[in-house]
This record gives sequence, structure tokens and C-alpha cells, in this order.
Amino acid sequence: MADTQLPPGWTLQQIRDVSGDQRAVPLDPNRAVKWVAFAGADEMLQPEIVLGFGGLCLVKPVHDDDWYMGSLYDDGSIDCWSAYDDLYEALRGL
Repeated sequence: MADTQLPPGWTLQQIRDVSGDQRAVPLDPNRAVKWVAFAGADEMLQPEIVLGFGGLCLVKPVHDDDWYMGSLYDDGSIDCWSAYDDLYEALRGL
């Protein structure tokens, strides 16, 4: 897919090795992503990079260095409930 990308300095195999999930794939970032970790209004995130791991995803929003973990739904949308300041730690947290 031409619109998908990997994080700078990472290969797909490195992502699979660190996460322990050989199903890891980059996904099209053109999708609805919500940050739902706190009570109150959900915040919409603008994804720059989306990595899929079965039913889970890691999302790096535009203009944000954090990585958000969430659930990937059948309609392609994602609800994120956890954030990491480092991709390596986010991959280990899957």
C-alpha cells in the first residue's frame, strides 16, 4: 500500500521481532482514531503511522512523538486507551 509507512529507522522485521508478533503490518493511516483513556469527551487523533497486530494497533499521530495502543475494529476505526513515549516500549507492551 503506497500510503503506509514504517517508523524511521525501523524495518518490518525489527518491529515483528521486538513485538513478538509475526503478523505485524503497516496499515493505511487514513482512518478514524480516538483517544478514549480518560472519562469525558474522546479526543480524535490524526494518525501519521499505524501498525497493526491482529486486533491491536499502535498509532503515531501527526505532531506527536508518543505511540498510542488501541483496538482495531472491523470498520477500520481504532480506539486507543494507552500511550507510550517510546516505540520499543510500546511494542513490548503488546
